[in-house]
Formats: sequence, structure tokens, C-alpha cells
Amino acid sequence: MMYANSRDIQTAQTGPHDKLAEVVLRHRDAAFRKPYAPWNVAAFDAAMQRWDGRAPILLDAGCGVGWSSLQLARAWPDHFVLGVDQSEDRLSRGKPGEHPDNLCFVRADLVDFWRLLAERGVKLSRHYILYPNPWPKIGQLARRWHGHAVFPVLLELGGVLESRSNWRIYLEELALALQLLSGKEPVLEDWVAEEPLTPFERKYRDSGQSLYRLTLDLGAV
Repeated sequence: MMYANSRDIQTAQTGPHDKLAEVVLRHRDAAFRKPYAPWNVAAFDAAMQRWDGRAPILLDAGCGVGWSSLQLARAWPDHFVLGVDQSEDRLSRGKPGEHPDNLCFVRADLVDFWRLLAERGVKLSRHYILYPNPWPKIGQLARRWHGHAVFPVLLELGGVLESRSNWRIYLEELALALQLLSGKEPVLEDWVAEEPLTPFERKYRDSGQSLYRLTLDLGAV
């Protein structure tokens, strides 16, 4: 299996970043005022036109080639599933099987898409962030989602948040950031991917790497 040759993450970090709380709280207390890109607004509006306004929304954030979105749409047929990724190339790659009617792929930048959901008062039922880029160098905290200025917006969207990673420290940081902002303690556990949701999950599993999952019901935080 040539694809099963993924190497473990190389990092000098041995635990959560010592600046994590400072960064998260700074972003909480400072409004994020970056202007929306017009193409993100257009993509968001087109996606909302596909939604009937009644079905609970499941967001597959950073869906890549969209295999996870397909599986989630089939697993949650009563939900409206949004698979969002900024890469047109990834979204256009071939996918197994037909697209379910409850699935909508969106080419958009998540930073704008998350903020537009919150601005329009759209709440999520389920929210997946699967194998995000870990940015494992110590100086890259601001590139991780929990270190980004947009992070507090995620809590406004509510729903059951689930994230998976092959780097436990990433999810430990995410858990700490979520607890700081919500007062709720996420569940962080070892994960066995019997039926991988993404190509990365399959690759990491078959390479013998450990996998981890975080879940938190944000409810109406």
C-alpha cells in the first residue's frame, strides 16, 4: 500500500502551547472586522438558497475532496450537509457514488463562511473539522484554528462539534480553547477509524499512526 507511508508529525512541542490562553482570550475580546471577500458572500448566498430553512445543518468544514461529506450526507439523510473547502481543485475531484440530494458542496474560505453563518443567525446541528492542517511548529499557533482570530465565532454556531487529528496536542489545545470560551469540558479520546471518513484518516490509520477524536455539544452557547 504505497499510500500508507505517512510519517508521524515532527514538532518540538511536548504539550499545549504556553501562549494558548493568552491568544484565545485576546481574540475573544477583540472583534474580528476583516472585510468579507465578495466571492465568499456569493458562495454563501448560493448555498443558503439550496437550504429549505428547516432541515438541520451539518457542516463539514475543510472537506477537501469531499469523501467525508458524502458519507455524512448518507449517514444523516434528514440533515442538509454543507461540504466547504476553498480549493476548487479538491472539490472537483472524482467521488465514489452519486451525490445525495441533501448534500451541497461550497467553494469558500472558512473564515468568511463561518462568520457569515453567525452573522445571519444560522445555527448548526453538527459541525465536523476533520484532520485540519496541524501547523506543528511552535511559532505556528496562530495558524491553527483555535489560535485564529475567527475561533470565537465557532461557538456562536452551536451544535455538536467533532474534530479528529493524528496529533493529540492539537486536540488538547482545541479542548482547552473550547473550555476557556464555553465553560464546557470536551471529550477527548483515542479513536479507531474502522470506516475512515477521509482519505487522510485512511492513510494515517494504515500507516499505523494513533488517531484522536474530540467532541463537544455546544448547544446554545
